[in-house]
Amino acid sequence: MAKQLFGTDGIRGVAGEYPLDAATVYAFGLALGHDLTAAHARPEVLIGSDTRESSGWIAETVAGGLEQRGTLVRYAGVITTPGVAFLTRTGPFAAGVMISASHNPYQDNGIKVFGHSGYKVPDAEEHAIEQEIFRLREEGVEVRAAAVAPDPGLDRQYLDYLVSTVSVRFDGFHIVADCGNGAASQLAPEALRRLGAEVTVLNAEPNGRNINLNCGALHVEELCQAVTAAGADFGVAFDGDADRAIFVARSGKIVNGDAVLLAAARSLKAAGRLRGSVVVATVMSNLGLERALAADGIRMERTPVGDKYVLEEMVRLDAVLGGEQSGHVIFREYATTGDGLLTALRVFEIARCAGAGLDELTDDLEIYPQKLVNVRVREKKALTEVPAVAEEIRHCEQAFGGAGRVLVRFSGTEPLARVMVEGPDLEQVENFTARIAAAIRREMGA
Repeated sequence: MAKQLFGTDGIRGVAGEYPLDAATVYAFGLALGHDLTAAHARPEVLIGSDTRESSGWIAETVAGGLEQRGTLVRYAGVITTPGVAFLTRTGPFAAGVMISASHNPYQDNGIKVFGHSGYKVPDAEEHAIEQEIFRLREEGVEVRAAAVAPDPGLDRQYLDYLVSTVSVRFDGFHIVADCGNGAASQLAPEALRRLGAEVTVLNAEPNGRNINLNCGALHVEELCQAVTAAGADFGVAFDGDADRAIFVARSGKIVNGDAVLLAAARSLKAAGRLRGSVVVATVMSNLGLERALAADGIRMERTPVGDKYVLEEMVRLDAVLGGEQSGHVIFREYATTGDGLLTALRVFEIARCAGAGLDELTDDLEIYPQKLVNVRVREKKALTEVPAVAEEIRHCEQAFGGAGRVLVRFSGTEPLARVMVEGPDLEQVENFTARIAAAIRREMGA
């Protein structure tokens, strides 16, 4: 049976509204506690949160449900999502819960669950938790939130670990860090300074409502300007829960997840640490990345969009490197999830060891023109069942003759068809995108 509450990144919605209303959040705590106490006599659960104004009450409500089921709770306070994954994996915790909606605006929030392994809990377990939530909601619950106080030692453990993974110092580097007014606001500047970098900090004054607001990994305009104005060596921007990072080179050029994968793959291969000479990326990664990797004898495997799918394929292939164009990059030697802070440390370490900046490390990455159009649809049906749309896609693919890509997929959360076309010629790409989108509007449009 398909899950109704859990998506590819936990439960997400508008804070205070179903499924993030107090009753459902409390029922989640009860359900997770029920699941854990079936396997552990006195399980301990870690909770962490980002800087949204709703994160506090959601954490307390989850804690109330867990404690009602006899579960011990420790609260890390404001910490990154990968920080929760790390602490859950290395500590005494049966599970970890992160309260965050990642890159979404402050009105939204979410609940992500990690098992003791540090990986997100499997689908079957999410489904079992869902069924218990529905049962409890139908039965009726009286919400009993529990006060939680941050344990300051927890985020220190994570920070110490991050710094310990770096083999060089960053003395002489001037780095501009945009913390997105989110979970990295304290951790990122401290980690970089401990390694010797001069750090200029942007957007590290969260007020509960400014997380991701025209800043961070999705809005790097301010960061680009700050890097070039200061003549800084690097810029890095994190999203709200710091599981992704986007970089800016000294020239002001934006360096996304694709470019990071290329630089990291080359570095790992040169060190003999790129197992299988394979990198895992998604269907959205640029064709230019695939060709640049191939030129170095590195195979790229593609998955559906979502770091969950990237990680699953990495585990299957025993790959050490994978990620998304959006800046989720997974270094599996060090972490079980995408980690923006870890990615930043790896990138700056690569640059230090190579004696080069991001401009030089990524200058041969040819980015093919890529166009993405969303079309609102009245129903989601297999494109093979819509001959006019299938014919347009086939025509475009034949015209490319292997030199480009066409990807049409439905959004998992909205009534949208996403049309992505990529190829060497921008005019051709835009023409093909418009033709396919027009066919979808005619045949399936809302």
